[in-house]
Amino acid sequence: MRASLRTTDVVRAAGWVLMAWLAADVHGSDWPAWRGASGNGEYMEKDLPLRWSASENVRWHTALPDRGNSTPIVSHDRVFITQAVEKTGSRAVLCFDRRNGSLLWQSGSTWTEPETTHPENPFCSSSPVTDGRRVIAWFGSAGIHCLDFQGRELWRRDLGRQSHAWGYASSPVLSGSLCFLNFGPGSQSFVIALDKRTGKTVWQQEVPAIRSSAKWEEFGGEAKAGGSSSDPTVSDVAGSWGTPLVVRAGRRDELVIGLALWCVAFDLRTGQALWTCDGPNIGAYSSPFFGEGTIVLNGSGLKNTVLAIQPGGFGDVTGTRRRWLKEVGFGKTCVGAGVVRDGHIYQVGMSGFAECRSLKSGEIVWEERLTGTGARQGSWSAPLLAGDHLYVANRNADVFVLRASPTFEILATNSIGGEPMNASLAASDGDIFLRTEKQLWCVAASKESTGASSKLPSRK
Repeated sequence: MRASLRTTDVVRAAGWVLMAWLAADVHGSDWPAWRGASGNGEYMEKDLPLRWSASENVRWHTALPDRGNSTPIVSHDRVFITQAVEKTGSRAVLCFDRRNGSLLWQSGSTWTEPETTHPENPFCSSSPVTDGRRVIAWFGSAGIHCLDFQGRELWRRDLGRQSHAWGYASSPVLSGSLCFLNFGPGSQSFVIALDKRTGKTVWQQEVPAIRSSAKWEEFGGEAKAGGSSSDPTVSDVAGSWGTPLVVRAGRRDELVIGLALWCVAFDLRTGQALWTCDGPNIGAYSSPFFGEGTIVLNGSGLKNTVLAIQPGGFGDVTGTRRRWLKEVGFGKTCVGAGVVRDGHIYQVGMSGFAECRSLKSGEIVWEERLTGTGARQGSWSAPLLAGDHLYVANRNADVFVLRASPTFEILATNSIGGEPMNASLAASDGDIFLRTEKQLWCVAASKESTGASSKLPSRK
């Protein structure tokens, strides 16, 4: 597997880091990407509302044209989401006025050819990303698109067909002048770096997929003799849906990605694989997260795992920088990711169990089932950390506010009516943004509610 990684079309531009950062226009209060500016779900202020309902502390909510799992991003006075419309094949970025929820514009493309996904993972599940001047979104087989803040297309790239029984979820990431994407999972899987200004390929690394004929017993499972034709195959379960993460390690930045069976760090400028670490299982459903000098990654498949890695190494670091590897119970693995605070890891699993682990040892400090208002008690969302408050959403659009502490404490349970929800939360300038199956919500305890929009606003 490792030997087949190769760099193609490498472009080296002197001074690229300095020039790119001089051109950036992201405000400190923006939420410019999935999981915020750091990629780790941290909101740096402490002014978020603690309590709300469908009619209390809601600044606005506005209807959406179809289902969606992507997370909103916020820049300046605008909120962006990706949105698919199943009947028409539309794949688009929608831009809303953050002050009142009105739709300012929508822009994208149409894809009417067959495309596979899981019934609960609608197309356009990847979140967009912005540098304050441009918005970039990946629409699977419909390509990656770059728009300006008026919705005008700056460039687009056809990266090929994306095909997997469970669809895709990885979001693009910006760093300096580069846009990174973990394209996959499926038979065509690769990590690519594009020039954010032109869309041209800077480097690309192929990621071999686990072959469709692979047997469960090859990965520690039991043979499925006589199994039903509807039982998942290894290739149905395997692959990476994770979003890359830029990690500062000493004097260098690393692009860290969880892949099937291993975690990899790439050099941002060249795409060279800096280090690899064994540990995650055949399904990298979650994204890596970083805090206090440690990368944490969940893995799924035959065994659900969580591992901790010290960045900054070279080559195979499994025996030198892998701090620990733990198995977790069935159904308790994470689709989202976690956060790190004061020597502890906090995350919530697919079945709705919140947990606190020691960052040093990986041992469980506490584990509690979060009980909300409806039947959908599990969680596909990544938590948001604001000070010592942990905001955790379930699939019923209930948001639990927990104390990020070695002692379990639940501070509030907030419901907005039980709409299905798989997206993570976004926060900006004291507001919380929630994307449910039917609506986009802005919660703001300190600001006067301005009412609700009952239908999708007309395009301006």
